[in-house]
Amino acid sequence: MDEERTAAWWGRRAWELLSAVRARAPLVHCVTNLVSMDIAANALLAAGASPAMVHSLREVPEFTPRCDAVCVNVGTLSEGWLPSMRAAASAGRPWVLDPVAAAASEFRMEACLSLLALRPAVVRGNASEILALASRSLAASSSSSTTTFKGADSTHDSGDALQDAKALARSTGAVIAVSGAVDYVTDGERVVGVSNGVAMMQKITATGCAATALIAAFLAVVEEPSDAMAAAACALAVFGLAGEIGMESGAKGPASLRMHLIDALYCLDVQTVTSRVKISLHS
Repeated sequence: MDEERTAAWWGRRAWELLSAVRARAPLVHCVTNLVSMDIAANALLAAGASPAMVHSLREVPEFTPRCDAVCVNVGTLSEGWLPSMRAAASAGRPWVLDPVAAAASEFRMEACLSLLALRPAVVRGNASEILALASRSLAASSSSSTTTFKGADSTHDSGDALQDAKALARSTGAVIAVSGAVDYVTDGERVVGVSNGVAMMQKITATGCAATALIAAFLAVVEEPSDAMAAAACALAVFGLAGEIGMESGAKGPASLRMHLIDALYCLDVQTVTSRVKISLHS
């Protein structure tokens, strides 16, 4: 794929997928954390999808097979919710894993690894989360480990995790998306960089979680499982673009940016998406 086609193709593809989400309104089952439920649901609605926040194990086996995609987010992980996450991931629908703060505890890492074994189509995390998952040895780390983490925040740049992300993609078969100033998305061989977004989005809680939910919505409308890489890259670009427009719309801080971001996501049009999506092949 040459350089000219890269820019044009990704812009068209992002619009095609957003348009498909708006036309089909895919039902996205989110087993997600308590902090992110509101913004994830609102982001999905603004993009045209239909969110469902269902976490009871008694409902999941009946409900999840009716959905178009699943988003599993371990942010406020508990022993009670983990069986529901595993059941939703095993329901035969395309699904996305968000391994929030994977290295924070042995319990959390083991939960993430058990979910990873259920073969998500996409894993989206920040650099520290992806590095922790890729290393796997962190699952046995003691509380005295020198591994650094900062809750759900990353202590690494996205580029720091690129090689580990490629290795993780090859070993699991999942597309790995590493969020940062530049988001990197890889299937283990190819890598694309997504440069949309603004720094202030990091000051709004659970924007990463909302981006993961949007990936699930885009994943729901692709024709082939091999299109998961395009779904992830385009969803991240569209969400980041909405953040850019939110800042241009007069956001003064994180609270107003949150409002303007959701409005921008709802109002995106073909000209804006095709001309402003910033996705490119990464060598």
